[in-house]
Amino acid sequence: MSNSPPPFKTSVKLELRNAGIITKKDAPPVKAYAATLTDWLETRKINVVINKISPDLDIIIVLGGDGTLLHIAEQAARYSIPVLGINLGNLGFLTELTENETFSALEYILSNQVTIENRLMLKARVVRDTEPCDYRYALNDIVINKNAVDRLLNLSTTADEKYITTYKADGLIFSSPTGSTGYNLSAGGPLVHPGLATILVTPICPFMLSSRPVILPADKILRTRLDTRDNGENAQVIIDGQPVWVMQKNDLLEIETAEHSLQLIVSSTRDYFTILRNKLHWGFQEKD
Repeated sequence: MSNSPPPFKTSVKLELRNAGIITKKDAPPVKAYAATLTDWLETRKINVVINKISPDLDIIIVLGGDGTLLHIAEQAARYSIPVLGINLGNLGFLTELTENETFSALEYILSNQVTIENRLMLKARVVRDTEPCDYRYALNDIVINKNAVDRLLNLSTTADEKYITTYKADGLIFSSPTGSTGYNLSAGGPLVHPGLATILVTPICPFMLSSRPVILPADKILRTRLDTRDNGENAQVIIDGQPVWVMQKNDLLEIETAEHSLQLIVSSTRDYFTILRNKLHWGFQEKD
């Protein structure tokens, strides 16, 4: 049976003794900024580790973009460690603080209660010949994709063992509300507020125009079987942008809500719709 998500927003006072800093890979300026941030934290008697996550951390500070945060979301959620995202480039949907806001935000966290959004995560596993593999976790999405030269996939899909349809498409996207602004949106799926407990199912380039995205309750267990007459056909399963498994004929992909949510520390000066307007350029006029 699937797990009920916690309340979307909570207000807590964090006692910071141990902090983890996660840096974007192959980015020397970020590494230098991490050293500056480490000195700042240590002068306030906060122990710091770089690019390591352990259960004793009181906060994880991500220096990079949304991709950097996605890479550590599974571990952070498993250990229930709040995450603060600082984007050293353009603002992200998840890493919503700028470099200039870093130290004022941390000063605020040290002295005040902060707002944490509990972002629903998904978990998935492939079942082959009744033998399931280990679960993997996603903050954004779980995608079944065909190889470039293969024919369209036939993906027989159920929710709580109730048949939905067999999608004939280039693939399927199973997205959390947080991930609705990613691949789901590019494939024609809807925007969903991250406070809603839902799972989105969006076909990629479906053969039939009547194959539309659906939004399902978060307590549903979804299963998709790769139906094919050719034993050589396969499909790739991609979790938060990382290839994880190859599905073969009659393999089953199971998706459900994960046991733990990602605890995301959010800004007190901007909200979800402010970020949407900036990232999607709502209300911006083209210049001649």
